[in-house]
Amino acid sequence: MNHSIAALELLNDVLAEVDGDHGSTEFYSRLADAVCRLAQMRRAVIFRYDDARRRVHAAGAHGIALDRFTTAEIRVEAAPVARRALSEDRVIEVLGDEGHEISDDFAGLVGEHPLVYVPIVAAGRWLGVIIAEPRYGAAPLDERHRDLLWILGKTLALASTSQIATTVGERARELEERIDFARGIHEGVVQRLFGVSLVLSAEQPLSAEARARCAREVGAALSELRSALQRPLGRSPVPTGTTLRAELGRLCAEHVDLGLAVDGPVVDIPAALEPLVQSVLTEAVRNARKHADARRLVVRTRSHDGTLVLEIENDGVPLERSASTGVGLRLAALEALQAGGLVEFGERARGTWVVRLVVPLAGNGAPS
Repeated sequence: MNHSIAALELLNDVLAEVDGDHGSTEFYSRLADAVCRLAQMRRAVIFRYDDARRRVHAAGAHGIALDRFTTAEIRVEAAPVARRALSEDRVIEVLGDEGHEISDDFAGLVGEHPLVYVPIVAAGRWLGVIIAEPRYGAAPLDERHRDLLWILGKTLALASTSQIATTVGERARELEERIDFARGIHEGVVQRLFGVSLVLSAEQPLSAEARARCAREVGAALSELRSALQRPLGRSPVPTGTTLRAELGRLCAEHVDLGLAVDGPVVDIPAALEPLVQSVLTEAVRNARKHADARRLVVRTRSHDGTLVLEIENDGVPLERSASTGVGLRLAALEALQAGGLVEFGERARGTWVVRLVVPLAGNGAPS
C-alpha cells in the first residue's frame, strides 16, 4: 500500500511541476528523475512508443544525456530482456556479468553495470519500458524494490493512457465533425441540386418562374458549399516534438538501403508547419519502402515568395505500378488543405516517383 501511495504522489508531483504537454521530454525526464529518487537508481531512461512518429524513442532520461539515443534506431527486438519484461509484465534485473543481450548501438552506454528493466504496460498494451541502472555497490533487488518499480511502471502507464485517451477523444470529435460535414453537404447542397436536376430534366419548356427558382436554388447551394468548405476538411497534424532537420538526420541513418540523401540546405520550418511537413515526409518514405524497389531517395526543401516547398523523389517504381494511392498521402493532402497548401504525387519520369508539398508560410507561424 505504501508503494502505491508513493507512486501516485510521484505522478501528482510531476503533473503539478510540469507545465504544458504531458507527453513532452521535460515531463518524462522528470518522471525518470523521480523513479531514480524513489527506487534509489543512479540513472534511468524511459522508452515509449510514439503514435505520432510511429516508432519507439527515448522519451525522457535522468543521469544520462537524452541525445545519445537519438541517432540509432530503437526496436524492441534489439533488447530481448526488455521484450521479456513487457511480455511477462514483470521487473527483470540483469547483473553486469550475466550479459545484457543489448544492441551494439547501446552496448557502450551500458558496459558491465547491472540494469533493471521495468515494463510500462496497461491492459496488455506495451506502452514503453524504463531501463535503470542501480547505484554503485547496490545489492540485487529484493521483492520490496521490485514491487515498487512495478507499481512505478503502472503509474507511468496511467500517465500514458490518460494522454492516449485525450488523443482518442480528439480524433472522435474530428470524426464526428467529418460526419456532420458529409451530412450537411448531403442534406443541403446535394438535395438542392437534385431538385434542380429534376426540373431541368423535364421535357416541357421551363417557364420564367421555374428558371428563376432554379437559379435561386443553385445560388443557395453554392453559398452552402462555400460555408461548408470553410470548415476543417481533415485531421489536425499531431505534434512530433522534433524538427524536420533532426528527422532527416535520423531517417538518413535508419534507411541506409534507400540511399536517402538531402539535396541542398534544409530551410527553416515554422513550428506550426513542422507536424505537416514531417507527416508528408514520413508517408513518402513509407510509400517508397512499400511500393518501390528504391535505391535512391532525395529530399529537397526551399522557400520562395512566401511559399514552402518540400519534394521527395525516389527511384525503383515498378513499370506496372497500381494507379491507386495509399491512404496516408491522401490524409496528408487533407492536412495540407487546412494550412492552405496542397500535396501532389505521381510518376515524374519513367521509374521515378515524386511527392511534393507546397504550402504558404504566411498565416502558418512565419513572419509576414
